[in-house]
Amino acid sequence: MDRSIDKLIVQLWDSYQKINPQANQIHKLLSDRGETIVNDHIAFRTFQDPRIGIDQLAIPFLEAGYQPGDEYHFEAKKLFARHFQHSDPTLPKVFISELLLDEFSGDFRDIIQRMLDQLPEIASLDSPLCTAGRLWEVPYAHYETLSEKSEYAAWMAAHGFCANHFTVFVNALTTIDSLQDLNALLVQEGFALNQEGGTIKGSPEVYLEQSSTIASVVDVPFQDGVHAVPGCYYEFARRYPLPDGTLFEGFVAKSADKIFESTDKKLQN
Repeated sequence: MDRSIDKLIVQLWDSYQKINPQANQIHKLLSDRGETIVNDHIAFRTFQDPRIGIDQLAIPFLEAGYQPGDEYHFEAKKLFARHFQHSDPTLPKVFISELLLDEFSGDFRDIIQRMLDQLPEIASLDSPLCTAGRLWEVPYAHYETLSEKSEYAAWMAAHGFCANHFTVFVNALTTIDSLQDLNALLVQEGFALNQEGGTIKGSPEVYLEQSSTIASVVDVPFQDGVHAVPGCYYEFARRYPLPDGTLFEGFVAKSADKIFESTDKKLQN
């Protein structure tokens, strides 16, 4: 199998940890305990547009042998998502969501359109779209306007195309027995966790438990200067076996809905 996918994942991690300083701190915390960290999934955000939608972001993963999994709908947040997975269990799943622009209008839609009008020819990019970063310029006032209706859109305006989060696969940890214990360790070490919908989203009954840090605040250059905005967060997932004994490989929309809020600036207060 072509292992260029490994290089892509390393490239994604390198970019991700620059807008999530917590990532390396948590890696060190767990590594110092003797853990080898396994990545459950990588998540990406985008807009509903044929040039940059889910199908475009998925290209390098499909070329590496990934297959489409389930679809997910988030009506309140106006999102659609799909996950992809590989037959090689050492490769992380990929979760890609897109904001349904058809469900917006007015100033919000105008701002997004101004951003999309700046897109280059995607085929001309030197590397996969998922690594391209921000392909537009935007004033901070537009970021704030977007954030009033969709923190998701505001995050995209600030950061563009990169990994929104990586995810520790809790099942693979050997010195920590549960997601509850991992959360307690993280809080003890000073990391703030997303409390929306409870610290742990999901349950053994839905075969998946998830938690996440609150996104790191990072300085981002806007057209009118540098501003501090939420960057990326780190997620933690524990999976449970289905009745047939196989491990649940999908996602739970109700839980993911609350995980999305890890980048909401209101959690920074």
